[in-house]
Amino acid sequence: MAGQYFEGVGRRKESIARVRVANGSGKFTVNEKEGPAFFTRLGDVEDILRPFGAVGEEAAKYDVSVLVNGGGVSGQAESVRLGIARALQM
Repeated sequence: MAGQYFEGVGRRKESIARVRVANGSGKFTVNEKEGPAFFTRLGDVEDILRPFGAVGEEAAKYDVSVLVNGGGVSGQAESVRLGIARALQM
């Protein structure tokens, strides 16, 4: 991602997610994979992108890049959601 971005860190249980949010075309990548390919459980991607709706924005206007490690699937999903929310506070 080139240009200006906002960064947020989310932690949940044993998971840590570093999130970057920038203006873009709605691209969502997690550990260099497409978001839906990384989070395959039903509803995870929608739940992760929920902070955009909370601030009145559409996720399709932003590129989200995430590096996440540690923990299990639910902890990683929740840490990514928190990281996005913190990045949007900026």
